[in-house]
Amino acid sequence: MTLANKLTFFRIILAPVFFIVFFLPAFFPSWFTNGTEWTVLALWLIFIVSEITDLLDGMAARKRNEVSDFGKLLDPFADTLTQITCFLCFVIDGIFPAVLFLLVVYREFFILFIRNLMLKNGITMGARIGGKIKTVSYIIAGGSALLTVSIQRLSVLESLLPYFKIGALVIFSISVIISLVSFFDYLSVYGKAVKKACADSFDENKQKKQI
Repeated sequence: MTLANKLTFFRIILAPVFFIVFFLPAFFPSWFTNGTEWTVLALWLIFIVSEITDLLDGMAARKRNEVSDFGKLLDPFADTLTQITCFLCFVIDGIFPAVLFLLVVYREFFILFIRNLMLKNGITMGARIGGKIKTVSYIIAGGSALLTVSIQRLSVLESLLPYFKIGALVIFSISVIISLVSFFDYLSVYGKAVKKACADSFDENKQKKQI
């Protein structure tokens, strides 16, 4: 367990904590007779700490020379778990549509499947530039949705709430498009890896026949 992996595991733990805090008012309404304002601060704190640890684990791994195949797989898994948890909260709250959320879930499962196929061939596929851009777009979409939730719970700028909802939806839609584009990039990498593996296997068999 390197420092980077410990930070990543901490991010994994924060995902269900975010979900629990988000729905505490619904689970225990008697606790919130005086309002749900404190949950706004808690949600923002969890959200920000989660994204900071996402940045720090990569920096720690590179600075301490602790980059590993395990970390390359654990980090995107933690990202996916965190993002899907947050998006699910916003879908249940009526900010994001379920259809777009399903596209995100399907995309992440397909990427996981591709990673496992490549791992079976001895290839560890870390995050690609398209995946990193996707992650940034997810963060922006999550932040915009959380801002909308904050306005609802704090009962401020209520006349602008519909516009914030539309803005969050537009940003989320763009992030979904970016995620689908990055999926085809990963698919292309997998296709090239399979072709290379087949070519190497063919050359190896050819050499054995010649011997």
